[in-house]
Amino acid sequence: MGSRTSNWWTFWGVLILAWAAFPLVWMTSLAFKSPTTFRDGDSGFFPSEWTWENFETVFEDELFTSALRNSAGIAVIATLLSVIVAMFAAYAIARLEFRGKKLLLSMALGIAMFPQAALVGPLFNMWRGLGIYDTWIGLIIPYLTFALPLSIWTMSAFFRQIPWEMEQAAQVDGATAWQAFRKVIVPLAAPGVFTTAILTFFFCWNEFLLAASLTSTDRARTVPAALSFFTGASQFQSPVTAVMAASVVVTIPVVLLVLLFQRRIVAGLTSGAVKG
Repeated sequence: MGSRTSNWWTFWGVLILAWAAFPLVWMTSLAFKSPTTFRDGDSGFFPSEWTWENFETVFEDELFTSALRNSAGIAVIATLLSVIVAMFAAYAIARLEFRGKKLLLSMALGIAMFPQAALVGPLFNMWRGLGIYDTWIGLIIPYLTFALPLSIWTMSAFFRQIPWEMEQAAQVDGATAWQAFRKVIVPLAAPGVFTTAILTFFFCWNEFLLAASLTSTDRARTVPAALSFFTGASQFQSPVTAVMAASVVVTIPVVLLVLLFQRRIVAGLTSGAVKG
C-alpha cells in the first residue's frame, strides 16, 4: 500500500513539474529559432537551425538594455529597503504588546491584497503632481507599499518562534538591546529574512502593471513593461522570437537564485527559526 501511494505521489509530482516546465522550454525553443520562423512555416517544437541572432538583437536594442538596468536597480533598492524596514517592524510586533496589534497585522495583509489596478489612476495623477512620474523613486514607493505588508507578516512569524530567553540571556551577559538584536536575534531569523528578501525581489523583478502605467520613457521603464513595446530587429519581422529571447534573459536571474538558494528558501518557508 505504501509503495503504491509513493508511486502515485511520484507520478503527480512529475506531471506537475512537466506542466510547469513546458512554458519555459517552449520559450527557450522559440528564442533560438530564426526570426523568419513564422514566415518560413517552421512549426516544429525545437528549432531546425539553432541561432543566437535573437539574443544579439535584444542586447543591441537600447530599449532592452536600459530596461534591464532599471529592473536590477529598482528591484535591489526596493528589496533592501523592504527587508530593513520589515525586520524592525516585525521585531516590534513580535516582541511588544500594544493595543490593536492584531488589527494592524490584518490591515497590513489587507493592503497587500488590494488590487493594483485600483491604485494606478490615483498614483498616476499624484506622481505627475509631485514630479516623480517616470522615475525610479516613483516605482520604488508603490513596490514598497505592496511588498512591506507581506514582509512584515512573514518576518513577525519568525521572530515569534525565537525564544525570548535567548535575548534576555545575552543582555544578562552584558549585551545592549541593539547588540542582542544584531548578534543573537538576526542570525537566528536569517532564514526568514533571506526568504522575505528573495520573494520581495521576485515581486519587484516581475511586476508589470505599475511599471507600465507609471513610466513613459526608458528612464525608469523595467523589463516586463519594456517587452510590450519591443518590435524586434525591424518592422518587417515578427518580434516573437526576439521577445522570447529577452524573456529567457530576464528569467535567468530568477532561476539561478532559486537553484543556488533553494535550501535556504525551503528552510525559511518551513522551519523559519529555532523552535522554543
